[in-house]
Amino acid sequence: MSWTISTSPNADLVNTMLDQSVFILQKDEQPIVHTDRGAHYRWQGWIDRMDKNNLIRSMSKKGCSPDNAACEGFFGRLKNEFFYGESWIDVSVGKFIELLDEYLEWYNNKRIKLSLGGVSIMKYRESMNFVA
Repeated sequence: MSWTISTSPNADLVNTMLDQSVFILQKDEQPIVHTDRGAHYRWQGWIDRMDKNNLIRSMSKKGCSPDNAACEGFFGRLKNEFFYGESWIDVSVGKFIELLDEYLEWYNNKRIKLSLGGVSIMKYRESMNFVA
């Protein structure tokens, strides 16, 4: 699992995330990277980084987001389960990042999904040999 957070959606943010992701890939893994149409995903530096690592880019056309649907669904769940209903007024950025990291750890390793047979995402990936 790899993720980054920033107070600005910029090239440094997405490059850091991509570099972290590439670092944990197995030698023969070549995932498809689904993105929205943000400028940082259309920047030549991002495209070169993707090509250098033999990653497959996938970006839906404007107004049509099937490639990004799973990610959008995840962000909806994250907002409902983690963000909404909480008061974040006195929470520092550092504390927010710590809490978000705890949520993501729980989401991937402990939260069961009925659509995956009642196991966590990581248990499912392990059972399918998607994780080394």
